[in-house]
Order: sequence, then structure tokens, then C-alpha cells
Amino acid sequence: MASFSSSLTLYLSIFLLLLGIASAQLSTNFYSSSLQYLQRSYGASLLRLHFHDCFGCDASVLLDDTSNFKGEKTAGPNDGSLRGYEVIDSIKTQLEKQCPGVVSCADILAVAARDSVVALGGTRWNVPLGRRDATTASFDAAESNLPSPFLDLGDLISAFSNKGFTAQELVVLSGGHTIGQARCLTFRTRLYDNTENIDSAFASSLKKNCPSSGGDDNLSPLDESAGSFDNTYFKNLVDKKGIFHSDQQLFGNNGSTDSIVNSYSLDSGKFFTDFAKAMTKMGNLSPLTGSNGEIRTNCRKINGS
Repeated sequence: MASFSSSLTLYLSIFLLLLGIASAQLSTNFYSSSLQYLQRSYGASLLRLHFHDCFGCDASVLLDDTSNFKGEKTAGPNDGSLRGYEVIDSIKTQLEKQCPGVVSCADILAVAARDSVVALGGTRWNVPLGRRDATTASFDAAESNLPSPFLDLGDLISAFSNKGFTAQELVVLSGGHTIGQARCLTFRTRLYDNTENIDSAFASSLKKNCPSSGGDDNLSPLDESAGSFDNTYFKNLVDKKGIFHSDQQLFGNNGSTDSIVNSYSLDSGKFFTDFAKAMTKMGNLSPLTGSNGEIRTNCRKINGS
């Protein structure tokens, strides 16, 4: 934790006048200030944390295992993939000092994700606030609900449709892969088995850091400008340079989403606009509000435990 703290540049803009009333609805003004997270290297991690939490938006992904339930951190889509828990802990600690029991962990995730995208050059959107935190977590739900990087297009469309998203929203949310890195384990089969829709030079470059065996945790950037939030991800798909099998499934197979990918590759403004709308919708997936759930004092465990 000491080494983490020494490398972390974390700035919070916190005002004392935060609204502490319970509300049955989300509101962009539920708190009178937002959190500002300016550490670029963690931006993709915080966006991914929010995304994996919202397939509920109740901060269940942050809970550690207990004797009563197995948490979501070690579920297949999360284990070894998610990081940034300490960042959320740091934000929560500072907020609890200023306004104890007011800001939920779920809202911290939502605002941190938005501010991370902005810090990396991406679009801004209003984040409705007032979520409350879950008092349990589900390993099985995380295993079954979160889309896998190995899915084909039909399965991707079904997975997102089950959460109320259109094919267009599937594509635009996948654009979140314009930032961050991927573990070799998650794209090895694309390099050595499913090679029919991948640029050969791109595959060769990835193989240098992702051998056919071993090196599971070796990292490669998700797109050619993975430190900036832009539409390079879609340009890469058009060029058959998607790193995940699931990513490249969105383009190049004469599928129903080819035209959507192509439009975003040509128009970053449209991507930004549609991404903001889809993120707002995702952040509103079955949130706990009013008297449901709780406001955790420690994001890793339920109150009183």
C-alpha cells in the first residue's frame, strides 16, 4: 500500500455541503460536488470497475468474500482483470472524513469512471447520483452475466439485450476498450487458433509478448492509442486489429454491426455523444435507492461486519 500511495496522484474536490437525504430516484444533483480523479494510469481500471459492477450498479463488485457469501472479485471475468480497488478505498476514506455516511461506494464508482474518461480526453456526461450499496454479492451472477472476451457476435448481442441494450449500444459501450490493457490469457486463442479475421502483422507483433503457452499475465494495449480515449478502437477493428475475439466480432464478418463500427471509426463526435448516452443508461441499471441497501463506510465490507 505504501508503494501504491507513493505513485498515486489522487485529487479530490470535496465540498462540505453534500446532500444527505434519502431519495427514491437518482439525481445529477444528489451531491453538490463530484470527485476528481486525475491519475491517467488508473482511468481504464476505474471505467472497467464501473462496467463490471453495472451488469447492478450497486458496488457489489467491491465486496470481499465473507462466511455468508462468495464475492465477485474472483469470478472469471473479474479475477486478474480488475484493479483500482485501492483507489476507491482512498476516495471513500477521504469522503468519510468529510461527510460520513453520505456518499455511496456505487456513486463513487460511477463518478470515478466518468471523470477517468474525461481525464483521458474523452466525453463528459451527467451522472445521476443517489445510488446505495448492496449488502451482498454474487459470484455466480458475475460468472454468468458479464460478457466474455471469447463470445461470438450473436452471444454478445444476446448478453447485452438481456440487460436492455441494443446492438448499437453494445458497439458503443465496447468502445470503452479504447483505453487500457489486456492480459495475454484473454486473447491468446485469437492469435493461435481463431486467426481468420486478424491482420497478420498485428498478430505477429502481439505474439512477441504473448507466447502460445505461459505469460498469461503479460499485458498489451487494447488499441493503438490506449492511453487516450478516442475512436482509434473502431479504426483498429476496421483494420482487423481488435485484440479480443469479442471485439473483432463487431466488424469484418459481414455482420449486423459492421456499419455501426464503421460510422464510429469515421466520426469521433458521434462516438462520444452515443457513448455518453449509453453510459448514462448503464449507470441506471437497477440501482438501489431510497431505503434499499446501505451507505457502506468501508467499500470492501457491509456495515457492522
